[in-house]
Amino acid sequence: MTQKLNLHLRAETKPLEARSALTPTTVRKLLATGKFNIFVEKSKQSAFDIDEYRDAGAQIVEPGSWVDAPKGTIVIGLKELPAESFPLKHEHIQFAHCYKNQEGWKKILERFPLGGGILYDLEFLQDDRGRRVAAFGFYAGFGGAAVGLEDWAYKQLYPASSDLPALNPYKNEDMMVADVTGLLSQAVKAKGRYPKVLIIGALGRCGSGAVKMCRRAGLPEENIIKWDMAETKKGGPFKEIVDADVFVNCIYLNKPIPPFITMDMLNDENRNLRTIVDVSADTTNPYNPIPVYHTTTDFDKPTVTVPTKRGSKISVVSIDHLPSLLPREASEFFAHDLLPYLEQLPERSHAPVWVRARKTFQHHVNRLNKSKL
Repeated sequence: MTQKLNLHLRAETKPLEARSALTPTTVRKLLATGKFNIFVEKSKQSAFDIDEYRDAGAQIVEPGSWVDAPKGTIVIGLKELPAESFPLKHEHIQFAHCYKNQEGWKKILERFPLGGGILYDLEFLQDDRGRRVAAFGFYAGFGGAAVGLEDWAYKQLYPASSDLPALNPYKNEDMMVADVTGLLSQAVKAKGRYPKVLIIGALGRCGSGAVKMCRRAGLPEENIIKWDMAETKKGGPFKEIVDADVFVNCIYLNKPIPPFITMDMLNDENRNLRTIVDVSADTTNPYNPIPVYHTTTDFDKPTVTVPTKRGSKISVVSIDHLPSLLPREASEFFAHDLLPYLEQLPERSHAPVWVRARKTFQHHVNRLNKSKL
């Protein structure tokens, strides 16, 4: 009889990260294949109660117990591991943020070869067409547009106030829409018009989420400006961005391009732009097309002010875990897409998605080694 594969869901440690790479629904489906033993760590911040996992058939273990899990265990999580230095002996499935020269990428990546471990980066799990097999993009765009609309509305209603107040996750999509719509309707009444929202990357997963949020919030269709590759192929900067009230950047970028906007454009007293939502929030990426801010934001402090010299105040939303505003729905959406590939893990030595992910890992390990010469 074939030995079952141990799959260990670690508790997330990033503050306010309530999503999960495995939901009780997917645990139940994986166990039904007869190929897995599934261990789930207790978590104080997960949107899913531990009893939901227990009822699905998972074995419940203590937080952080993945460190001592038997060799051969695959450890799965979402966000990056805590900043430690001990070598990693397991195979890990997660977002590691170390393949695009992000700040500190070498220290993150070197832990895997030092311990004989392997990284399967969720951002780089790709199908035969080079498309990501699972992503949180839709709810990142949905949540990003929601926060952008709230920030614009808040500026209209409380012009003397400093920043958008802290955010809290919602139990479901309808509750988020109700909150955004309520605040926006007050601002529209005070301002006399709806904001114009320009979305770059509108045809992708993320952009489609942003478009849906704008529609659900009641924006007229002509106020939702949808740009994609055809509109941006000429190269930036783009004056149309500062003519809009809210700019939502939804592109996935892996090569240098001209910036979309510049500080000179933002220092124009006649601009309309008040809010930038950079859904990618990849501030340490040298290819960042929005070089007017340099820090990520979070739920406690959702915006950072751009240091303009003239014109009205402009804020940037750069939260790197926007889907956590709708943690259950976003997790189920993501896990549903990932499930067919998780089912292939016992055959990962020849399953194309996992073979490619391992080759990508080895490529960057080789690049790491060359950088040390």
